[in-house]
Amino acid sequence: MTDSIPLCPECSSEHAYEMGALLVCPMCGHEWSPTDSASDASGEPAPSVVKDAVGNTLSDGDTVTLVTSVQVKGSTGIKAGTKVRNIRLIDPVNGHDIDCKIGGFGAMLLKSSVVKKA
Repeated sequence: MTDSIPLCPECSSEHAYEMGALLVCPMCGHEWSPTDSASDASGEPAPSVVKDAVGNTLSDGDTVTLVTSVQVKGSTGIKAGTKVRNIRLIDPVNGHDIDCKIGGFGAMLLKSSVVKKA
């Protein structure tokens, strides 16, 4: 019976048990549904695929180029063609799924729809 219950997604404990429709971890107290659509059979979260404006798959550490100018409040903005090195993919925040630092500007969140893999 314990072979069919996945490991806890929070602490990876093998002591999870069923309680009604949920699975419960006694080690950390985390409760989750066994039919979560965001996880696969092993209990690991499914990796999200982020694609740029032309359809290339992006990954952490890539270098990208802006394909359109980006208007920034309180600034003149960032011109198209600006290279951004060492991007980091994050869970979307208001549609922005890239965290990066732009030289001469600072830290910024970008949408993958305005960049192209370099």
